[in-house]
Amino acid sequence: MKKHLLGLGAVVAAASLTLVTVLTGGPATGSPIAHTAVVSPNPSDLTPRVQDGAVYKMLQLGGIMFAGGQFSQVKPYTNAGTINRNRLFGFNPVTGGLTAFQASFNSEVWALATDGRSLWVGGYFNSVNGVPRTGVVKLNPYTGAVDPAFNARLTGSVTDMAIVKGRLILGGTFSKKLIAVNPATGGDTGYIKLAITGAPGGTNAGQTKVFRFAPNPAGTRLAIVGTFTSVGGQARRQAAMINLGASSATVSGWYSPLFDKACYTATPTYSRDVDFSHDGTYFVIVTTGGGFPNDRTHLCDSATRWNTSDARTTYPVWANYTGGDTLLSVQVTRAAVYVQGHQRWMNNPGGRDFAGPGAVSRPGIAALNPHSGLAYSWNPTKDRGVGGYDLLLTAQGLWVASDTTHIGGEVHERIAFLPLP
Repeated sequence: MKKHLLGLGAVVAAASLTLVTVLTGGPATGSPIAHTAVVSPNPSDLTPRVQDGAVYKMLQLGGIMFAGGQFSQVKPYTNAGTINRNRLFGFNPVTGGLTAFQASFNSEVWALATDGRSLWVGGYFNSVNGVPRTGVVKLNPYTGAVDPAFNARLTGSVTDMAIVKGRLILGGTFSKKLIAVNPATGGDTGYIKLAITGAPGGTNAGQTKVFRFAPNPAGTRLAIVGTFTSVGGQARRQAAMINLGASSATVSGWYSPLFDKACYTATPTYSRDVDFSHDGTYFVIVTTGGGFPNDRTHLCDSATRWNTSDARTTYPVWANYTGGDTLLSVQVTRAAVYVQGHQRWMNNPGGRDFAGPGAVSRPGIAALNPHSGLAYSWNPTKDRGVGGYDLLLTAQGLWVASDTTHIGGEVHERIAFLPLP
């Protein structure tokens, strides 16, 4: 049975509307999963304990939850015994018990995808179980065995992936940066033929890549963020919208010139994650970059909501600034926009490494009102670390993946689950 939000008065906004930069646009209506209540700030006690490194991505396939990243050892929630798992493992999301799945990667896992039967894994590796596979591999989700029929023969890493209308879409640093492959063979379908080029300048420009993306629920659009200045021959810096047609992908007219503006010189590229609402009418982008107090012309260290369209759009519907701290991941529901990073505050457009007028303390994780962008009073508190790399919604609640060990006043090493009330 679906839970209904009986009133957000129990999760009231922590400050007045003036503490967030509210710009143009109408109200939001939903999320990728139709949560109509904000999740509990009290984490479940039945989650595995990742002993080192970080968890970068999580994915549920039936009764199995997968966690990938850069780690080598996991303990059960009882904290008894250490189990070796090399950068990817599976567990029961209800009991917390680890599955027999085992696979060994020679570098980090960053992306996971499923069609409900198989498991695709992306990252910086070029060997899986001793089998040569660069950037992406298809595995048996119960044993971890490599599927020999699938080989995309990429030239670089994969940092995001998704099955969209029978195609496996990959984003990363490989030659094409964004590609749609056959899920069975890994062969290029030719569906995406958009040159993605350029890298913003600066002392830490980084490699040209599509870092993260989000398909809308209808599978007709793809919002992408990363390190680039041109998509399909059109100027698009750090963020772009792709229209997914019946036989090919094209560049949407949506674009904001605010992404052309540089932040701190060491982070000229600063878009980090994106997620669509459940009905596809809007999407939210989170960023790093360094703060510019009381300056709505920069999108550094912020969460911003954009209404979906094919028109050039300068200003977001709303922008919530941290005041100089990074946001790394975002997930949208009907009830809330969840953001995670190493932020100290939200509602802080006037701060720069300090709490400006009206700022509210929200260490590591926060829930924003989808309509106004304001932070709710919901505040589990979380270790900040480098940051929280992934948020995963399920019908039961919100999974939190990071490099930290405390949330909600409890020890939850690199994985936590916040259930629906």
